[in-house]
Amino acid sequence: MRIGIFGGSFDPIHQGHLILAERCRAEANLDEVWFLLCATNPLKSNGANGTDRQRCEMIELAIAGHEGFKLSKIELERGGVSYTVETLQQIAAERPDDELFFLMGDDSLEGFERWKEPETICQLCLPLIVNRPGSGVVDLSVLEKYVDADRFKLIQQLQVTSPMVDISSREIRSRIAADKSVRYLLPRGVQRYIETQGLYEAAAEA
Repeated sequence: MRIGIFGGSFDPIHQGHLILAERCRAEANLDEVWFLLCATNPLKSNGANGTDRQRCEMIELAIAGHEGFKLSKIELERGGVSYTVETLQQIAAERPDDELFFLMGDDSLEGFERWKEPETICQLCLPLIVNRPGSGVVDLSVLEKYVDADRFKLIQQLQVTSPMVDISSREIRSRIAADKSVRYLLPRGVQRYIETQGLYEAAAEA
């Protein structure tokens, strides 16, 4: 099975996340895309605004009805700081016959060298880089030193082009806190959930 791992805080999950995941699933012929919910991001000083339960429930609402989309609670169950390399090691050990792909926006490459054990990450999975129209040619050279020539060529070939959808979870939280519309930025079920839970109404920026 070809599994795409899409990590994030998803606080909240929005249409941009879903479009990126679906484009990767289709273009890279993935059998499944796992929405890997981060417990504590080592590169962010502040924690999530929504609780773990709320973020899980929003993902479940957003992906309901899509057989290829799954919620993964691996990092929540492990607890502590969520390091991608440790998560991939766990998945690879549990599913040795599967091919793993790690979904990354082109902006994530800039800080990839600061991740824990980037070389091991590239051995455990194939980075699946998403190039957004208008962002120019993606500089993949940061990955070149972590893989051999054949694997680097495969990374280049598997680049995915996604529509330009300029939505961020931070923007959504800010708009809700300012009592501005977020309609069409989120799946309708997620928007209703946020309203009933009173989420982000006075969200601190993270």
